[in-house]
Amino acid sequence: MSGGELIEYRPLSEEYAYTFGGRAAVRRVRPGDLVSLYTEDCFGGVVRDVTDLPSAVCNFPYLNPVTGPFHVEGAEPGDTLALHFVEIAPARDWAVTTTLPHFGALTGTHTTATLQEPLEERVWKYEVDAAAGTVRYRASRSDFTVELPLDPMHGTVGVAPAAGEAKLTITPDAHGGNMDTPELRAGVTVYLGVNVDGALFAIGDGHCRQGEGEVTGAAVEAAMNTVVAVDLIKGVGTPWPRLESDGHLMSTGSARPLEDAFRISQHDLVTWTAGLTGLDTLDAYQLVAQAGQAPVGNVVDTNYTMVAKVAKEYLGGPVAYDGVHERLRALGRRYLSGR
Repeated sequence: MSGGELIEYRPLSEEYAYTFGGRAAVRRVRPGDLVSLYTEDCFGGVVRDVTDLPSAVCNFPYLNPVTGPFHVEGAEPGDTLALHFVEIAPARDWAVTTTLPHFGALTGTHTTATLQEPLEERVWKYEVDAAAGTVRYRASRSDFTVELPLDPMHGTVGVAPAAGEAKLTITPDAHGGNMDTPELRAGVTVYLGVNVDGALFAIGDGHCRQGEGEVTGAAVEAAMNTVVAVDLIKGVGTPWPRLESDGHLMSTGSARPLEDAFRISQHDLVTWTAGLTGLDTLDAYQLVAQAGQAPVGNVVDTNYTMVAKVAKEYLGGPVAYDGVHERLRALGRRYLSGR
């Protein structure tokens, strides 16, 4: 790490990106820098009440804005970008979610055509109490309410794809994108393979919380104030986005059908485990098969996302990527304690 600056960035409305790739960098950062940024919710902040139907107030297809991209000095194809999420904090005391016609896991869609009537478009507004660590669900057709734990995360993070491609931010793939895994919370490091000079990473789609699968197609969507620590692992590639927490290693896969996303994530975790531990591939396969977990990311987007997860304690305490997670974790703690 050679940086050490705190870079603050809040985009103007016209500066949000809606693709990974095809955009010039908004800022340049260095490995070792901390980036404090603001992200808008997936609706661009225009769905503010239960009467604000997305079909009436949103400008399709300009949904799921991301903040960035950021050019990381020294990043080249074949490297790995490490982003450690130091803090993810709701920027407002409210959040929203919806059901949308022809979108979600329990309705006909444009790729799963049925003759049934589309779901009703409806908006729910959640009260966010950051101090109490809760969000309040209110039923739209009764007086039922319940407090749910606040668990902030980012649904979308990624880098520019390879071969000059530009991909909509709603699409998860090998570059990252809209993976929508609740595992991507504060304290987690995400590893992304670099495809272009500068990596060009961007972040968005904050959720106050989300159930696995994002079944309706929308989580508790919120603007976020987020701090990430940046580092670069030179000459080491990463085929699919990987995550590391203090206790777990995780691999992602995004594809359709869902079982292919599952296979990608499991394949990556097995081969990563074999490389870290020195185990034979089939020995690693056996260990992951019996000790692993498979949290669902999303089952609603243009590609589906699965996560393969294993506790580090079962692998003998491996050190991934030369310990970058621990270094960035320590950097984040110093930032939070000195603020």
